[in-house]
Amino acid sequence: MSEATTPATEAVPEKRDFIRQIVREDLASGKHTAIKTRFPPEPNGYLHIGHAKAICLDFGIAAEFGGRCNLRFDDTNPAKEDPEFVRAIQDDVRWLGFEWASLRHASDYFEVYYLAAEKLIKDGKAYVCDLSPEEVRAYRGTLTEPGRESPYRNRSVEENLDLFRRMRAGEFPDGSRTLRARIDMASGNINMRDPALYRIKHVEHQNTGNAWPIYPMYDFAHSLGDAIEGITHSLCTLEFEDHRPLYDWCVDNVDLAGHPELLEPLKAKGLPIEAAKPRQIEFSRLNINYTVMSKRKLTQLVAEGLVDGWDDPRMYTLQGLRRRGYTPAALRLLVDRVGISKQNSVIDFSVLEGCLREDLDATAPRRMAVIDPLKLVLTNLAEDHEESLSFPNHPKDEAQGQRQVPFSRELWIEREDFAEVPPKGWKRLVPGGEARLRGAGIVRIDEVVKDEAGNVVELRGWLDPESRPGMEGANRKVKGTIHWVSARHAVAAEIRLYDRLFLVEKPDDESDGKTYRDHLNPDSKKIVRGWVEPAAAGAAPEQSFQFERTGYFVADRYDHRADAPVFNRSVTLRDTWAG
Repeated sequence: MSEATTPATEAVPEKRDFIRQIVREDLASGKHTAIKTRFPPEPNGYLHIGHAKAICLDFGIAAEFGGRCNLRFDDTNPAKEDPEFVRAIQDDVRWLGFEWASLRHASDYFEVYYLAAEKLIKDGKAYVCDLSPEEVRAYRGTLTEPGRESPYRNRSVEENLDLFRRMRAGEFPDGSRTLRARIDMASGNINMRDPALYRIKHVEHQNTGNAWPIYPMYDFAHSLGDAIEGITHSLCTLEFEDHRPLYDWCVDNVDLAGHPELLEPLKAKGLPIEAAKPRQIEFSRLNINYTVMSKRKLTQLVAEGLVDGWDDPRMYTLQGLRRRGYTPAALRLLVDRVGISKQNSVIDFSVLEGCLREDLDATAPRRMAVIDPLKLVLTNLAEDHEESLSFPNHPKDEAQGQRQVPFSRELWIEREDFAEVPPKGWKRLVPGGEARLRGAGIVRIDEVVKDEAGNVVELRGWLDPESRPGMEGANRKVKGTIHWVSARHAVAAEIRLYDRLFLVEKPDDESDGKTYRDHLNPDSKKIVRGWVEPAAAGAAPEQSFQFERTGYFVADRYDHRADAPVFNRSVTLRDTWAG
């Protein structure tokens, strides 16, 4: 398969951060002749925006240094895993612009993990423990007090092997026994106080069926998986820093490179064996205010119907952001702006939105759409008046060409572009006043039509025939310019106005007794019926536009059709949340 790559069209300047410096030094010293990384997601939920940083780092470093990056699913907890999540994760990685060198699963290595565990037992470095989970916690001690040794810690090698093999045979019920590493119950690092390596779970696995009633713990499987694949730099977020001593302990004490017989099961599967000693390096995760990124809380939002699924455009999953209209280029730009460091920080949501605006401003074609329509009738035009006006698709990019926009006697304009009693500084339509109709000339409002309740339902006006762009009459001073769509040609569209899902910067903060549910934004989704010009209606799903003067919108990935358009607001033209 192809090596991990970034899109070839992008000229990427050399990136400098502490991880890339380590990689450069390792290559220069000859420690490694080739770089190999991996992205190891758990298939127990959808990836969120925080994972975008890890993806860009894992795959990006491999690409920058001519290396390889594997996608490896950590499928060691089958009770919470689903093939749906596996498909979505692969979709996300490819959407961001990357391809894995090899697709792997922790379950590919279950036989190796089992043999490695037996080796540790034979070496006196692991034992079967009968303590219940509650007892294990009680024996573990605290940050200030050492733990106590399990009464089962000094079982003989023969007894441990017998019990472990019986665990493997499915003889014991869930939770009744664990295989634990024998390390140091007085260690200052609680992760080193005889951590569990295997637990009993009689759960069917999506890849191995009912072959295994025991499953390895994450730390054991992850470290050995990296060693099996010859990963040179195992990159993970800071919460794993305290796990690094255990990671190294597993790699060193199993010593796959020195015991190739443990890798024999891989030959039958035809998997390449590249056993080596990996180095774990930690970096700060991506934190953004006004969001929650806990997989548990994201799952609850979906399960409780507080959002419309994992790919709801208000969700900060990659599937949700994609449906919202975020682009891979915008997310890669965000990762570059945030940078790679060991310092935890919280990024303001406006930085994320700014990256999207910057990308779409340069790339998104312009279209006209009216979200809250008010009828404008140009009374000096014939009732059957119809013409086609030429508009640039992008005012800053001639290469995007021109489009034809139909124009007629009756138009839809935005209701907010007219005021009977204008506020101070008003620059749009008023009774008797003038404004420019984008690309069509100067209009004057002569009559305001209201319904019985006094609501404005129609404006009637006069279009100056000598004020088309380029004509002498267009040169007189008129303050405002408004957009429009031809009522006769406009296509009715469902327009979904999305906003931030949470009202406060720290929805996770429960110090005031409230939970993230209490901070949900009731206006995070509004659905309106608007009108779009025909060139917008014909968009392909996931095509983005700037609706002039309104914001950036995307044709919905699933619901949009040319005869029934559906557009999602990706981001407003300006930051509406700035204090």
